Formats: sequence, structure tokens, C-alpha cells
Amino acid sequence: MDLSNYDVGDFYDEIFEAAGKARAAASPLVQRLSGLTQGQVLQRQHAAELAMVRAGITFNVYKDNRGVEKTFPFDLIPRIVSATEWSGIEAGLSQRIRALNLFIDDLYHEQKILKDKIIPKSVLESSKDYRRECIGLNPPRGIWIHITGTDLIRHSDGKVYVLEDNLRCPSGVSYVLENRHLMKNLFSSLFEAGRIRSVDQYPFELRDALDYLVSDNVAAPKCVVLTPGPYNSAYFEHSFLAQQLGAELVEGNDLVVFDDFVWMRTTDGFERVDVIYRRLDDDFLDPECFRKDSMLGVPGLMRAYQAGHVALANAPGTGVADDKVIYAYVPKIIKYYLGEDPILPNVPTYICADEKDRQYVLDHISELVVKPANESGGHGLLVGPAATKAEHAEFSEKIKANPRNFIAQPTLSLSRVPTICDGVLEGRHVDLRPYIVYGENIYVLPGGLTRVALKKGSLVVNSSQGGGSKDTWVMQEPEPC
Repeated sequence: MDLSNYDVGDFYDEIFEAAGKARAAASPLVQRLSGLTQGQVLQRQHAAELAMVRAGITFNVYKDNRGVEKTFPFDLIPRIVSATEWSGIEAGLSQRIRALNLFIDDLYHEQKILKDKIIPKSVLESSKDYRRECIGLNPPRGIWIHITGTDLIRHSDGKVYVLEDNLRCPSGVSYVLENRHLMKNLFSSLFEAGRIRSVDQYPFELRDALDYLVSDNVAAPKCVVLTPGPYNSAYFEHSFLAQQLGAELVEGNDLVVFDDFVWMRTTDGFERVDVIYRRLDDDFLDPECFRKDSMLGVPGLMRAYQAGHVALANAPGTGVADDKVIYAYVPKIIKYYLGEDPILPNVPTYICADEKDRQYVLDHISELVVKPANESGGHGLLVGPAATKAEHAEFSEKIKANPRNFIAQPTLSLSRVPTICDGVLEGRHVDLRPYIVYGENIYVLPGGLTRVALKKGSLVVNSSQGGGSKDTWVMQEPEPC
């Protein structure tokens, strides 16, 4: 395939340093692609798409008149991360999760960080995901955050920044594992060379972390994956991970609580459950504790949890650290609890609840990305440079009406990766969501989900907004001479 015409453009490209010049870590891939004809590359792309359809690798889109279930778009050209760079990312993510876990524990106990005025008390009290029902809870092993998906971006300055933390029910890891399976078949020679780090360990690390939450005297912990059901956007992932973990996939009505223990209904009677990997938000977890109208959860589940008779991953209450206003304080959180400077920087963030920041945002709204504090999936945001004057005015009024609900950030130039578009390679913007598992130790999945904005010029990579995915190759350290 002729790569000489690929336009790097004015953005940081993850594969090419300049036109025709591959980055060192990407050289084996570029050499392999250069040895294939355009027809052979497109044939592999078509084979990958067909394999995803046959495997039923889908996601659900709400409010889509064209149909609920869609195949997750996949692009053949992977993202490459060098061993040296990944080492820094891995250390930064581990640091961030340790600090956030201490932060959440503090919020539901002594609240030292508020008393020391590192974070304004008003920020916590106005957070919709701060669960007063969780005050005083002591999760097994002191771990609140068991599974995290942290969104990273690279700016035109070449630096990697944390865009946001996802600590409630982060999705997407199933696509990482399935993408890798496809790529091993399509580029087997590159994987046989052994320079690409494996992602196959993830299900084992996750299962070990879940089992670690159970008392040592339970020889074979019973684990289940709790799903809202087949209409949830990530249902494919729920069923996939249950199979990978050797766990039962259950809905709320499959479980019952009596004597403060959780039991699963089976054809042979009731079977006790020790650990629940839950994939539904706190609101719907237990109608006795949270939303009274929830038909998705398990009545009495929080009583069993408080009694120490069942473990929940992630722990209830972790969503407080998903709040994008809390995100702005994470560098201070790391310094406060660990006494360390952040390894991975945040994107500079303006907090609209702060009068000075709010005025700056209102004066420069056409230059900024404005985000609601508790939305996800790319919904409810304003990309200032791409918006109309009417949209600027509308968002300005929203900010004035409810400043606590908004933050703003500079419009960053997300890095790009060559992507197959109408039979040719064109640069498309990407982010990266690595997955971190916190059990006896912290495990960071090598790579993660590279999400790609398939629309030309778009910076929105979310699948619900038309984005797709790529495999992410973290390269091995070279063998010593």
C-alpha cells in the first residue's frame, strides 16, 4: 500500500513523524503495510468488519430511529505506543487510582481533605453522585475503585493528558479483547515476532481482583455479573465478560436477599453469591436504599453489603469521583494523599462555579469546550469553535443558570492515526481509554481502547456519536544485547 501520500497535517500523528517517515515503534507496521497492495489491505478491513458482525460485537444506541443494535465500527490500522512511553503512562495511572481510592474513602469517613480546605465543601455537597447512604461504609480490603477506564488524549505538544476518569461502570474493554483477536488473525506475522504486549491477561487479572474481595475462608467464591438487561448499551460486553470470567450473567430479578445474604435463583434452588461485578449505576442498585422505582436492582442488596456478606465492584459511591468538577482537583488530590506531583497532567480546566473562571468562560466560549459535570458519552457538550453564535448564547445562559453543572477546557488538537476512509488512508482524531484493575495489586491493561472519530475533522470519539475503535499496540522493551 502506498503510504507516501498520507497527509500528516498540522496534528501530532501517532504513526508518522512526518510525511513518509514512520515513528520508530511503528516502523514494523509501516513496513508490513507497504508490502501489501491497497486491495489486500482493504480485503483485510472487510474481513475484520465481517468477523465483527458474525461474532455479534455490538453496542446499543438509545433514541436512534435506525435501529437499537449496531456493530461497533472497527478500523484496521492500529495505534502504536512505545515501551518507554507506556512505562510513564502506566505509572501515572497507578498513581492516580491510588490517590482517588484514598480520596473516596476519606469523603465517606473523616473528610480531612475538606477540613484542610483542599477542596471546597460546597463542591462535594452539590455533587449528585455523592451518596450519603455510603457514609461510614468500609468496602472489602479498603478498595472502592476496582475497575477504572481513564480517558487520555495527546495534544499537539506531544504530551499525554488525562481527559476524564470513569469509575462507576466503565465500558469498552470487551472491544479491546475482541479487536486484538481480530488483529492477531490479520497480522499474525507481527504478533509472532513477540514485540507487541499481550492483553489476554485482563480477564484473569479481573477475576483475581474480584476473588480478592472475598474472605480468605471462602475456597471458591461465587461471582456474578449484574446487568440491567439486553437493552443496555453495553450488554454485549456484560455477556462477554461474564463468559470470560467464568461468572453467571444475572439481572436483578435473578437475585434475592434474605438473612442479609445474596442468593441466586437456579434450577436446583438458591445458591449464595459472594461477589457482584455490577454494571448498573448506584441509582438502580437497590430500591430500598436508592431509587424506590428501580426495577433493575436487588431489594436489600445494600443491607447485605453493609453486613459484609457480599462484595460489590465497583463499590457504591465511587461515582463522586466521576464528577468533572472533582476531576479539576485531582492534581491537588494526588499531592494531598500521596505527597507526589502528578505523573500525568490534567487538561487545564475552568470551573464555572468559580466566579473568575465563569467570567473567563463566558468571555471566551467560542474558543472552549464546555462540558456538563455529570454527563457521559459525549452528550450535552459544546465545542465552541464548531458551534454557532446561537449555540454559544444558549450555553452561556445554561452556565449562568447552573454554574456548578459546567466546566470548560481549551479546544485541544487531539492526535491522529491513519484510518481507512473510502479506500484510502486519512488522519482521524483519537483518544485512548486504558483499563486499570485494583485488587491485591494494581494492574494496568497494556494499551486499552483507542476510540477514533470517524467523521472528518470531528473531535468526538464516542461510539454513540459515530466513533469507532482501533487496536492499541504497546511495544515490548527491546531484548538486551
